[in-house]
Amino acid sequence: MTTLANLLVIAVVVVLVVQRQMRAQRLDTERRFWLLPLVLGALALRDPQIIDRQHTALSAALLAAGLVTVVGMGSVWGWTVRLWRSPAGSVMAKGTKATVAAWIGMIAVRLGLYGIGTALHVHQSGSSLMLGMAVLLLVRSLVVNWRAGRLEPAPPTAVLH
Repeated sequence: MTTLANLLVIAVVVVLVVQRQMRAQRLDTERRFWLLPLVLGALALRDPQIIDRQHTALSAALLAAGLVTVVGMGSVWGWTVRLWRSPAGSVMAKGTKATVAAWIGMIAVRLGLYGIGTALHVHQSGSSLMLGMAVLLLVRSLVVNWRAGRLEPAPPTAVLH
């Protein structure tokens, strides 16, 4: 795929993910939240062009800066999600306006890093973006699941005799 096609696919995925998060949904804390990030990360790290061999130090620095950024943004994203217990005791989650702002901020920072790399003539592989998405999803899930585990248990229902 071309760079433009990759960007369009990424934009569509981001819009769909944000829309989905803006609806209240049951949080399944038992699922293997780390599986998708692990697969994405493994696929990204298999790419030999993840680091530009002509600009190794700059490319590695940009990749590291991107990963540090997504760790921070994944944490922010995880804290912007509203969590509560339903009357049935399930943990519910819903994104907030701050969730949308976190996404906009993350995209702006990623575009800024891409712009810096372009200005420095560093080839930037789509795999670095995929690795960043893997780290982002993992950190967000860790934060949300940690927060969900700290919620007060649902009050016991009264038994009528």
